[in-house]
Amino acid sequence: MPVWCCRCSLARHFRNYSGPESEGQLLSSLVQHFGDNLGSKDKRMPLLEETTLTGDLLLTVPIVIIGNGPSGICLSYMLSGYRPYLSPEAVHPNPILHSKLEEARHLSIVDQDLEYLSEGLEGRSSNPVAVLFDTLLHPDADFGYDYPPVLHWKLEQHHYIPHIVLGKGPPGGAWHTMEDSMLTISFGDWMELPGLKFKDWAASKRRSIKSDRVMPEEIACYYKQYVKVMGLQKNFRDNAYITSVSRLYREQDDKDESQVSEDISTQHLQMEKEDVQTSLIKRNWEVRGYQRTTDGSQVPFCLFAENVALATGTFDSPGRLQVEGEEFPFVFHSMSDFGAAISKGKLRGKVDPVLIVGAGLSAADAVLCAYNNNIPVIHVFRRRVTDPSLIFKQLPKKLYPEYHKVYHMMCTQSHAVDPNLHSAYTSFPEHRVLSFKPDMKCVLQSASGLKKIFKFSVALVLIGSHPNLFFLKDHGQGIGHNPNQPITCKGNPIEIDPYTYECTKEANLFALGPLVGDNFVRFLKGGALSIARCLATRQKKKHQLIVERGGGGDSVP
Repeated sequence: MPVWCCRCSLARHFRNYSGPESEGQLLSSLVQHFGDNLGSKDKRMPLLEETTLTGDLLLTVPIVIIGNGPSGICLSYMLSGYRPYLSPEAVHPNPILHSKLEEARHLSIVDQDLEYLSEGLEGRSSNPVAVLFDTLLHPDADFGYDYPPVLHWKLEQHHYIPHIVLGKGPPGGAWHTMEDSMLTISFGDWMELPGLKFKDWAASKRRSIKSDRVMPEEIACYYKQYVKVMGLQKNFRDNAYITSVSRLYREQDDKDESQVSEDISTQHLQMEKEDVQTSLIKRNWEVRGYQRTTDGSQVPFCLFAENVALATGTFDSPGRLQVEGEEFPFVFHSMSDFGAAISKGKLRGKVDPVLIVGAGLSAADAVLCAYNNNIPVIHVFRRRVTDPSLIFKQLPKKLYPEYHKVYHMMCTQSHAVDPNLHSAYTSFPEHRVLSFKPDMKCVLQSASGLKKIFKFSVALVLIGSHPNLFFLKDHGQGIGHNPNQPITCKGNPIEIDPYTYECTKEANLFALGPLVGDNFVRFLKGGALSIARCLATRQKKKHQLIVERGGGGDSVP
């Protein structure tokens, strides 16, 4: 099977590359794109450079974005040269923030001091720039106001930074696989990306939006169309599966040159000496994977990048109980599997109830789905119904009546209130699953240690999901706040610089979205802003040094 790779002659690719699709359409289109867009100005773009490594020439992409959900889409939008400015007539309801914005009204937000602007702001994200950008796009949204954004966007093509976005499916990521019968937890306006209002898009498509909350199918379609409307398609490659992301090492033969590069872009970490004469420095990233073609075959690829941004979200690996029998085929871990079983009629006429494990919104969705299909439910969760951290206590009843219906059943139809199973629904608070048996029975244990056995038709375990970073060394475990634990969006997100979103433990590796704790679309945009500003700043510094050294910046022939 042929493998296409960036380690090749730049001139040959720019002028003569015409390989067939089966031998690397992704690489061909990438090089074609860079070749067509590197005019007299862009050729001097210092982040796109020719670098010698083990005797070969390779094309180094300034940044590869892994994940094409809303995080990756928004970052591509910012890197494509779109810049946010304070609108001429805008007045932010926060007078202190507005005063700061007025000080540099002529500058885009990308060119301003994000730490200074973020100071003193509070919101529902632990990342200050996420709070800042959210309040600029949705002023005082958490107080129930519907103020318009104070920003307007300009396309400044000279700020374009070449990049490529790799995703398993079409743009929109996991939104294309979510259960269509449910409504989003966030309002449609909060799900939109910069420059294209969701309601305007829906109206243009003659789609009827009956409420502020919408179905995942609508959001997935919006994200896919957003990429086209904003002219971002050239940066996106679908059906791309990543298998490894690793550092390249390069022999240090010029101390001064390596020191200069470290001062400019901080992309070289501390040198690791093999012996007295030889030392190696961490260089660019090597991104390997394969692309599925229309006939189902796999075409391996290899890209080189100065920077990598992780925008994969957290839906890759469903949480597991790690108990006996969890691998039986009648134990599901996703709503899609449960929905498929219902659609195929596998649960029609079943006397035994469905066992649902979990106390979050996904479990509540499953309860509603079963309830609406007249399927009895045993609902098991480890928390007390009075636990203040339950998500239901954070949702207004008027906006989320269906979830409060589930919560009401959790409280009033508990096994502790009535030891007999209710015909439609029975909850088991403060219980955990000990095991699943081959005869479709489940062993539960209460907080007091009392064990109970129930027969069920299918089990659905919905206790959250985790990112699958298998393509990184040690599954990325070392870059979390706790390096001894796997990465999770709540308990152990990736540790980043709060104003650049660069990993504190790995230079030139960025992360945004759920991977850094921003689980709502409205907050992930701050990560895109921070990364775009960081790369633009480094690009400017590097370009200045090239000019000062008399190179003129012409790194690509």
